[in-house]
Amino acid sequence: MKKNVYLIITVVLCLTLFAGCGKKDASKDKKELVVGMELAYPPFETIDEKGNPTGISVELAKDLGKYLGKEIRIENMAYNGLLPSLESKKIDIIISSMTITPERQKSIDFSEPYAKTALALLINKNSPVNESKDLNVKGRKIAVKKGTTGHMYAEKNLKNAEIMVFDKESACVLEVVQGKADAFIYDQMTIYKNWQQYKDSTKANLNPIANNFENWGIGIRKNDDELKNQINKFLEDYKKNGGFEKLGDKYLSDQKKTFKELGIPFFF
Repeated sequence: MKKNVYLIITVVLCLTLFAGCGKKDASKDKKELVVGMELAYPPFETIDEKGNPTGISVELAKDLGKYLGKEIRIENMAYNGLLPSLESKKIDIIISSMTITPERQKSIDFSEPYAKTALALLINKNSPVNESKDLNVKGRKIAVKKGTTGHMYAEKNLKNAEIMVFDKESACVLEVVQGKADAFIYDQMTIYKNWQQYKDSTKANLNPIANNFENWGIGIRKNDDELKNQINKFLEDYKKNGGFEKLGDKYLSDQKKTFKELGIPFFF
């Protein structure tokens, strides 16, 4: 009887050990990297005519996947849902034109910066506004996209104006185009793009607001140091090998030319 008991205990212990080992290996050998993006921000993150993800961030994610030897799966979601999804492990990283801010760094980590931009203004052509200080006046209306640094800047620095918060960039632009808002505060690249699209009804001030540049980074979960180190090495090699230069030439050639003419530092 004792032999049977010892045999049962031994079998149970062996099964437990094998189960534990199998679970560990499955995690270690994960071959897929899930990347969170909001595919509503051309030319960085968007969808082509066939419904496929495309743009600068998409190419960057795919090149990162090749570097790490992992398949890339892109999860499209609302911008303000990216951080919660990363923290809850629904996604592995964020590549979505995200500015590195102290507030965001409280909940997630970031890679080394891979791009530099600043806030700028898309202004209705009939508005008396020319620069950001002109907005801090009672009666002025500012369109901002929820959760962005433009939203944060307006809330902190332009308290005399009416701040109109929208979920989508396109809604903010439409408010300015139709004259319902004096200006839209967003990054330089987006302001340039929308100004080119709506030259009859808008004007743009591409000079950095308050000369305050922002850095974009790849969002990574806290304490995921191994992945963070791998991503930083990738970014270092990618820049050294001309990867960002190629992306700029492919997607942002007009912006490069305009920024050079204005004497404004370019994005990459």
